[in-house]
Amino acid sequence: MTTFAEIAPDLEHQAIEVPSWAYGNSGTRFKVFGSPGTPRSVEEKIDDAATVHRFTRLAPTVALHIPWDMVEDFGGLTRYATDQGIEIGTINSNTFQDEDYKLGGLTHHDPAVRQKAIDHHLQCIEIMGVTGSRDLKIWLADGSNYPGQADIRARQDRLAESLATIYQAIGDQQRLVLEYKIFEPAFYHTDVPDWGTALAHVQALGANATVCLDTGHHAPSTNVEFIVAQLLRLGKLGSFDFNSRNYADDDLIVGSADPFQLFRILFEVIRGGGYGPDSEVAFMLDQCHNIEKKIPGQIRSVLNVQEMTARALLVDREELAAAQQAGDVLGAHQVFMDAFYTDVRADLASWRESRGLPGDPMAAYAASGYQEKIEADRVGGTQMSW
Repeated sequence: MTTFAEIAPDLEHQAIEVPSWAYGNSGTRFKVFGSPGTPRSVEEKIDDAATVHRFTRLAPTVALHIPWDMVEDFGGLTRYATDQGIEIGTINSNTFQDEDYKLGGLTHHDPAVRQKAIDHHLQCIEIMGVTGSRDLKIWLADGSNYPGQADIRARQDRLAESLATIYQAIGDQQRLVLEYKIFEPAFYHTDVPDWGTALAHVQALGANATVCLDTGHHAPSTNVEFIVAQLLRLGKLGSFDFNSRNYADDDLIVGSADPFQLFRILFEVIRGGGYGPDSEVAFMLDQCHNIEKKIPGQIRSVLNVQEMTARALLVDREELAAAQQAGDVLGAHQVFMDAFYTDVRADLASWRESRGLPGDPMAAYAASGYQEKIEADRVGGTQMSW
């Protein structure tokens, strides 16, 4: 079996982008919950994201969401992030919280509304030029609630036209990353409901258009790792939004509900060339911490990804391939499960300590006093939320 010492060098370059919105207040359709210490500005969000990186050295970038993170001076914000030891990452658009987008944005039947949505994305691309961001990530709430409410095919045509207009503004070193979601808030049909629809649109756009796979955006029993393998095979897997879910798009801490699924996904990523210094696949979190504290929630998340990456790297791929070629069904399964059941936590703790990091980042953060400090200092003002 592969040993931890053999795979340790492969852990050096792991990077997991954290979302700015994970540090703001969030909740459910019924209530957004406030909590002490919640950031009141984008800069305070960056402070918290930088804290996660400081304790883990796993989160060198933070994704922004426009207009939630809108500021007058993105050059200044970029310099502020650099001063805190991190960089601005993906820019996420938002065409789902404006009254005009009630019946859709990029797919809307009214050309004026579509143009408004397109212009918003062009603004996001301008921001990318200032922050040095590579990826524009697009998730759409567009769809319909009732049969006959909308012309499904015409909406696809309008979406294709809108995306093509946006794509023309993408720079040579930038990417358009299209996310999909099976349902919500549209309950009859969603305009980009699955990886096949997203793939069809990005293939029509060009080489700098890829798919974002959110691990919570699938029907029950969907084999997500198969989708990972297919998108990698086609060179169209741009990024992950890592989270975990019990029922639908729960945005819970990644690996909390089904760590074995996370392991299986990461194995396919590694096997398919989606992990490593030469890979263009971005690892990101898309989570909201509704009842738990935000910063330890993000620390726990990136540690879960690191742990399952280590386990996936432990799979003896030569032994696995030999068993597969021999038709040894249970033997191949055993190779796979041996790696999954290997407890790498002590090895990872020692590995961190050898690099000047706390062996247990969760405990180190709890003892640092940072949480108590922000709860005492961040009094007054308006807490940020979605």
